[in-house]
Amino acid sequence: MLVSQLIAKKRDGQTLSEAEINYLVSGYTKGEIPDYQFSAFLMAAYLRGLDGKETFYLTKAMLNSGKIVDLSIIYSPKIDKHSTGGVGDKVSLILAPLVAACGVTVPMVSGRGLGHTGGTLDKLESIPGFRTDLSIEEFKSNLEQIGLCLIGQTEEIAPADKKIYALRDVTGTVEFIPFITASILSKKLAEGGDGIVFDVKVGQGAFMKTLSQARALARSLISIGTKFKKKMTAILTDMSEPLGQTVGNSLEVVEAIEALKGNWQPDLKKVTYFLGAEMLILAGKCKSYPQAYQLLNKANQDGTALDKFQQMLKRQGGETGIIDDYSKLPQAKVQYQVQSARRGYLKEIQTEQIGWLAIEIGAGRKSKEDQIDPAAGFVIRKKIGERVQKGEVLAEIHCQYLKLAEKIGEQLKKCFVVSQSRSQRPKKILRRLTSHSESAVRPEMLPG
Repeated sequence: MLVSQLIAKKRDGQTLSEAEINYLVSGYTKGEIPDYQFSAFLMAAYLRGLDGKETFYLTKAMLNSGKIVDLSIIYSPKIDKHSTGGVGDKVSLILAPLVAACGVTVPMVSGRGLGHTGGTLDKLESIPGFRTDLSIEEFKSNLEQIGLCLIGQTEEIAPADKKIYALRDVTGTVEFIPFITASILSKKLAEGGDGIVFDVKVGQGAFMKTLSQARALARSLISIGTKFKKKMTAILTDMSEPLGQTVGNSLEVVEAIEALKGNWQPDLKKVTYFLGAEMLILAGKCKSYPQAYQLLNKANQDGTALDKFQQMLKRQGGETGIIDDYSKLPQAKVQYQVQSARRGYLKEIQTEQIGWLAIEIGAGRKSKEDQIDPAAGFVIRKKIGERVQKGEVLAEIHCQYLKLAEKIGEQLKKCFVVSQSRSQRPKKILRRLTSHSESAVRPEMLPG
């Protein structure tokens, strides 16, 4: 095969075969196809599209570029959760130990911050000593011994995805559903689990800004995932405001631990419990939402979920003392309050801009070489629909320098839009999709 011919074939809108896609992915991963040629293929596919079969072939080729973890030694059901990324989304830190405490094994290969959204690995690595670079054997051992493990993508897991994503990032081909689908699934399927619950974020703080975009991605993930004979469910959740109260790595760790102690922000609990219920149902552990919520509540209230979190810290080298002493986590030198200039009701929060401002104070990266300040971030004090008084605190900035806090504070204040008319609180759980159906989420399905 000639790479130039395959590029031209896709440029002209023709369908590529499995052998042709395998050739492209394998050749690029091994370094036999140069960046400039694979960039041309990416752009041709982006402009001309990939059909369902091509997306399946691409996912399969990327998955098979590395090892697939064999978890057959673990007899309990193995279910993961994947979020498409949001601002203040610390759900994985809580959900993995919570669901593991309910008897479901949770294998989780997580990612770093992407664009304006935070990353689970960055949050975990704000814990002194915590290792996310475990080997596959360590990953399997932790799953077998304690029922959960959160790691980063290793050199052995879908290496094609790691290389292709870096190229997509610099060629303007990131926001393409077939590529997103193949990227997510190649990593998640390599974990060796039985099924995945997808949390597809929707709104101006998410990558999928509209319900139609989120639906399309959810359907693609489920359609391709089920071809690998895995159980798949997708939940569309709101990202019109930061989830919970904190944005930033060590701040989110504290909020996650507080939730495991039973001290929840209401919106965070609703999303976490609903996703947890889906995982338990997908695992066959529960048959109904009320039954699942009862199981989750028990694990949360009797301390077994927090104990699972502590076991994970211990096995992955993290400082277990943080559970009772948050001062053992990185601390910001400056805590700066942003106050409302007027009274009224909070109508809108410009969530994506908050994500970018968090990067400006060091909570994320502008380039992959940047060092993160694990203590940097925001504490959000007001939510959409709440009453605001003039001079009332909207948010707190945690960073290392007062001048930086003052500068960012002026911009952060503009992210909170106050109106004289009251807005309704946004619904957090929007839609539920399976391989057979799509439905609205009924009130009786939600946690009380």
